[in-house]
Amino acid sequence: MSIAHRLALLFRVKANKLLDRGEDPREVLDYSYQRQLEMLAQVRRGLADVATSRKRIELQDSQLRQSADRLQQQAAQAVGQGRDDLAREALTRRAAALEQIEQLRPQHDELAAQEAKLTAATERLQAKVEAFRTRKETIKATYTAAEAQSRIGEAVTGISEEMGDVGLAMQRAEDKTAQMNSRAQALDELIAAGVLDDATAPAGGRDDIQAALDAVRGGGIDDELAKLKASVGSPQAIDAANREGRS
Repeated sequence: MSIAHRLALLFRVKANKLLDRGEDPREVLDYSYQRQLEMLAQVRRGLADVATSRKRIELQDSQLRQSADRLQQQAAQAVGQGRDDLAREALTRRAAALEQIEQLRPQHDELAAQEAKLTAATERLQAKVEAFRTRKETIKATYTAAEAQSRIGEAVTGISEEMGDVGLAMQRAEDKTAQMNSRAQALDELIAAGVLDDATAPAGGRDDIQAALDAVRGGGIDDELAKLKASVGSPQAIDAANREGRS
Protein backbone atom coordinates (compact mmCIF):
# COMPACT_ATOMS: atom_id res chain seq x y z
CA MET A 1 0.00 0.00 0.00
CA SER A 2 1.47 3.36 -1.05
CA ILE A 3 1.94 6.25 1.34
CA ALA A 4 -0.62 8.34 -0.56
CA HIS A 5 -3.20 5.56 -0.29
CA ARG A 6 -2.53 5.20 3.42
CA LEU A 7 -2.90 8.93 3.94
CA ALA A 8 -6.16 8.94 1.99
CA LEU A 9 -7.46 6.01 4.04
CA LEU A 10 -6.42 7.71 7.28
CA PHE A 11 -8.16 10.90 6.18
CA ARG A 12 -11.40 9.01 5.46
CA VAL A 13 -11.24 7.31 8.85
CA LYS A 14 -10.71 10.62 10.63
CA ALA A 15 -13.46 12.28 8.61
CA ASN A 16 -15.89 9.47 9.45
CA LYS A 17 -15.11 9.83 13.15
CA LEU A 18 -15.77 13.56 13.00
CA LEU A 19 -19.04 12.95 11.18
CA ASP A 20 -20.06 10.34 13.76
CA ARG A 21 -19.51 12.87 16.52
CA GLY A 22 -21.51 15.63 14.88
CA GLU A 23 -24.33 13.84 13.07
CA ASP A 24 -27.77 13.19 14.46
CA PRO A 25 -29.01 9.67 13.54
CA ARG A 26 -32.55 10.99 13.25
CA GLU A 27 -31.50 13.49 10.60
CA VAL A 28 -29.63 10.76 8.70
CA LEU A 29 -32.71 8.53 8.77
CA ASP A 30 -34.98 11.34 7.59
CA TYR A 31 -32.58 12.13 4.76
CA SER A 32 -32.44 8.47 3.69
CA TYR A 33 -36.23 8.28 3.76
CA GLN A 34 -36.48 11.42 1.65
CA ARG A 35 -34.07 9.94 -0.89
CA GLN A 36 -36.18 6.78 -1.11
CA LEU A 37 -39.30 8.85 -1.66
CA GLU A 38 -37.54 10.67 -4.50
CA MET A 39 -36.53 7.37 -6.12
CA LEU A 40 -40.06 6.06 -5.73
CA ALA A 41 -41.37 9.22 -7.41
CA GLN A 42 -38.95 8.68 -10.31
CA VAL A 43 -40.14 5.10 -10.76
CA ARG A 44 -43.74 6.26 -10.73
CA ARG A 45 -42.99 8.92 -13.34
CA GLY A 46 -41.36 6.25 -15.51
CA LEU A 47 -44.38 4.03 -15.06
CA ALA A 48 -46.66 6.91 -16.03
CA ASP A 49 -44.58 7.58 -19.17
CA VAL A 50 -44.76 3.92 -20.23
CA ALA A 51 -48.49 3.81 -19.58
CA THR A 52 -48.94 7.00 -21.61
CA SER A 53 -47.00 5.50 -24.54
CA ARG A 54 -49.10 2.34 -24.37
CA LYS A 55 -52.29 4.39 -24.37
CA ARG A 56 -51.04 6.36 -27.37
CA ILE A 57 -50.39 3.16 -29.35
CA GLU A 58 -53.79 1.82 -28.38
CA LEU A 59 -55.35 5.06 -29.61
CA GLN A 60 -53.46 4.78 -32.91
CA ASP A 61 -54.55 1.16 -33.26
CA SER A 62 -58.17 2.14 -32.68
CA GLN A 63 -57.98 4.95 -35.22
CA LEU A 64 -56.34 2.68 -37.82
CA ARG A 65 -58.99 0.02 -37.32
CA GLN A 66 -61.75 2.58 -37.75
CA SER A 67 -60.03 3.83 -40.89
CA ALA A 68 -59.70 0.27 -42.24
CA ASP A 69 -63.41 -0.37 -41.66
CA ARG A 70 -64.35 2.88 -43.38
CA LEU A 71 -62.09 2.10 -46.35
CA GLN A 72 -63.67 -1.35 -46.59
CA GLN A 73 -67.10 0.24 -46.79
CA GLN A 74 -65.89 2.77 -49.37
CA ALA A 75 -64.41 0.01 -51.53
CA ALA A 76 -67.73 -1.85 -51.46
CA GLN A 77 -69.62 1.30 -52.45
CA ALA A 78 -67.17 1.96 -55.29
CA VAL A 79 -67.65 -1.56 -56.64
CA GLY A 80 -71.43 -1.07 -56.47
CA GLN A 81 -71.09 2.06 -58.52
CA GLY A 82 -68.80 0.43 -61.06
CA ARG A 83 -65.82 2.41 -59.94
CA ASP A 84 -63.19 -0.26 -59.68
CA ASP A 85 -60.44 2.34 -59.62
CA LEU A 86 -61.86 3.90 -56.44
CA ALA A 87 -62.41 0.49 -54.93
CA ARG A 88 -58.81 -0.46 -55.66
CA GLU A 89 -57.58 2.79 -54.03
CA ALA A 90 -59.70 2.20 -50.94
CA LEU A 91 -58.49 -1.37 -50.60
CA THR A 92 -54.87 -0.24 -51.00
CA ARG A 93 -55.26 2.26 -48.17
CA ARG A 94 -57.00 -0.34 -46.05
CA ALA A 95 -54.10 -2.74 -46.53
CA ALA A 96 -51.65 -0.01 -45.44
CA ALA A 97 -53.74 0.65 -42.33
CA LEU A 98 -53.81 -3.04 -41.46
CA GLU A 99 -50.05 -3.21 -41.94
CA GLN A 100 -49.56 -0.32 -39.53
CA ILE A 101 -51.80 -2.10 -37.06
CA GLU A 102 -49.58 -5.15 -37.27
CA GLN A 103 -46.49 -2.99 -36.73
CA LEU A 104 -48.01 -1.39 -33.65
CA ARG A 105 -48.82 -4.72 -32.01
CA PRO A 106 -45.26 -5.68 -30.90
CA GLN A 107 -44.65 -2.14 -29.63
CA HIS A 108 -47.86 -2.34 -27.66
CA ASP A 109 -46.94 -5.74 -26.25
CA GLU A 110 -43.46 -4.50 -25.25
CA LEU A 111 -44.84 -1.41 -23.55
CA ALA A 112 -47.45 -3.50 -21.75
CA ALA A 113 -44.72 -5.83 -20.47
CA GLN A 114 -42.61 -2.87 -19.33
CA GLU A 115 -45.62 -1.37 -17.62
CA ALA A 116 -46.29 -4.62 -15.77
CA LYS A 117 -42.68 -4.84 -14.61
CA LEU A 118 -42.63 -1.22 -13.50
CA THR A 119 -45.93 -1.69 -11.69
CA ALA A 120 -44.54 -4.66 -9.77
CA ALA A 121 -41.29 -2.78 -9.06
CA THR A 122 -43.25 0.24 -7.84
CA GLU A 123 -45.30 -1.91 -5.49
CA ARG A 124 -42.18 -3.60 -4.10
CA LEU A 125 -40.39 -0.28 -3.68
CA GLN A 126 -43.46 1.22 -2.06
CA ALA A 127 -43.55 -1.65 0.44
CA LYS A 128 -39.84 -1.20 1.19
CA VAL A 129 -40.25 2.53 1.68
CA GLU A 130 -43.18 1.99 4.05
CA ALA A 131 -41.21 -0.61 6.00
CA PHE A 132 -38.24 1.75 6.20
CA ARG A 133 -40.49 4.56 7.38
CA THR A 134 -41.90 2.39 10.17
CA ARG A 135 -38.46 1.26 11.23
CA LYS A 136 -37.15 4.81 10.97
CA GLU A 137 -39.81 6.17 13.30
CA THR A 138 -39.19 3.34 15.76
CA ILE A 139 -35.44 4.01 15.79
CA LYS A 140 -36.02 7.75 16.14
CA ALA A 141 -38.37 7.22 19.08
CA THR A 142 -35.88 4.86 20.73
CA TYR A 143 -33.02 7.29 20.16
CA THR A 144 -35.06 10.21 21.51
CA ALA A 145 -35.96 8.21 24.62
CA ALA A 146 -32.33 7.18 25.11
CA GLU A 147 -31.22 10.78 24.66
CA ALA A 148 -33.75 11.95 27.25
CA GLN A 149 -32.63 9.25 29.67
CA SER A 150 -29.03 10.28 29.11
CA ARG A 151 -29.85 13.91 29.87
CA ILE A 152 -31.77 12.88 32.98
CA GLY A 153 -28.86 10.69 34.07
CA GLU A 154 -26.42 13.53 33.56
CA ALA A 155 -28.68 15.86 35.53
CA VAL A 156 -29.06 13.35 38.35
CA THR A 157 -25.31 12.80 38.37
CA GLY A 158 -24.73 16.54 38.57
CA ILE A 159 -27.24 16.88 41.39
CA SER A 160 -25.65 13.95 43.22
CA GLU A 161 -22.21 15.49 42.90
CA GLU A 162 -23.52 18.85 44.04
CA MET A 163 -25.34 17.27 46.98
CA GLY A 164 -22.13 15.46 47.84
CA ASP A 165 -20.29 18.77 47.96
CA VAL A 166 -23.08 20.30 50.05
CA GLY A 167 -22.96 17.31 52.38
CA LEU A 168 -19.23 17.74 52.87
CA ALA A 169 -19.70 21.45 53.58
CA MET A 170 -22.44 20.70 56.11
CA GLN A 171 -20.28 18.05 57.75
CA ARG A 172 -17.40 20.51 58.04
CA ALA A 173 -19.75 23.14 59.54
CA GLU A 174 -21.10 20.64 62.07
CA ASP A 175 -17.60 19.51 63.01
CA LYS A 176 -16.46 23.11 63.45
CA THR A 177 -19.53 23.92 65.55
CA ALA A 178 -18.93 20.91 67.78
CA GLN A 179 -15.27 21.90 68.12
CA MET A 180 -16.21 25.45 69.15
CA ASN A 181 -18.72 24.14 71.71
CA SER A 182 -16.11 21.81 73.19
CA ARG A 183 -13.62 24.66 73.39
CA ALA A 184 -16.16 26.94 75.13
CA GLN A 185 -17.01 24.23 77.69
CA ALA A 186 -13.34 23.61 78.40
CA LEU A 187 -12.71 27.31 78.96
CA ASP A 188 -15.69 27.54 81.33
CA GLU A 189 -14.35 24.61 83.35
CA LEU A 190 -10.87 26.15 83.56
CA ILE A 191 -12.30 29.50 84.67
CA ALA A 192 -14.48 27.80 87.27
CA ALA A 193 -11.45 25.92 88.60
CA GLY A 194 -9.47 29.14 88.87
CA VAL A 195 -6.89 28.02 86.38
CA LEU A 196 -7.87 30.90 84.10
CA ASP A 197 -9.10 34.35 85.08
CA ASP A 198 -12.49 35.51 84.01
CA ALA A 199 -11.91 38.30 81.54
CA THR A 200 -15.23 39.87 82.55
CA ALA A 201 -14.22 40.17 86.26
CA PRO A 202 -12.38 43.28 87.67
CA ALA A 203 -8.59 43.25 87.83
CA GLY A 204 -8.55 43.03 91.66
CA GLY A 205 -10.70 39.98 91.66
CA ARG A 206 -13.59 41.77 93.46
CA ASP A 207 -16.52 43.64 92.11
CA ASP A 208 -16.25 47.36 93.06
CA ILE A 209 -20.00 47.81 93.14
CA GLN A 210 -20.44 44.81 95.42
CA ALA A 211 -17.68 46.17 97.73
CA ALA A 212 -19.47 49.52 98.05
CA LEU A 213 -22.73 47.77 98.88
CA ASP A 214 -20.99 45.70 101.55
CA ALA A 215 -19.48 48.89 103.04
CA VAL A 216 -22.88 50.49 103.23
CA ARG A 217 -24.32 47.44 104.95
CA GLY A 218 -21.37 47.42 107.36
CA GLY A 219 -21.91 51.10 108.27
CA GLY A 220 -25.53 50.46 109.09
CA ILE A 221 -24.60 47.71 111.57
CA ASP A 222 -22.11 50.01 113.37
CA ASP A 223 -24.78 52.69 113.78
CA GLU A 224 -27.24 50.19 115.24
CA LEU A 225 -24.59 48.95 117.71
CA ALA A 226 -23.89 52.52 118.91
CA LYS A 227 -27.56 53.16 119.44
CA LEU A 228 -27.91 49.93 121.42
CA LYS A 229 -25.00 50.82 123.65
CA ALA A 230 -26.44 54.23 124.30
CA SER A 231 -29.77 52.78 125.34
CA VAL A 232 -28.48 50.19 127.81
CA GLY A 233 -25.26 51.85 128.81
CA SER A 234 -21.73 50.67 128.54
CA PRO A 235 -20.27 47.98 130.86
CA GLN A 236 -18.05 50.59 132.57
CA ALA A 237 -21.04 52.78 133.44
CA ILE A 238 -22.95 49.79 134.81
CA ASP A 239 -20.03 48.74 137.08
CA ALA A 240 -19.67 52.30 138.47
CA ALA A 241 -23.35 52.43 139.30
CA ASN A 242 -23.18 49.11 141.16
CA ARG A 243 -20.23 50.26 143.33
CA GLU A 244 -22.03 53.44 144.32
CA GLY A 245 -25.04 51.43 145.46
CA ARG A 246 -22.99 49.18 147.75
CA SER A 247 -21.33 52.12 149.49
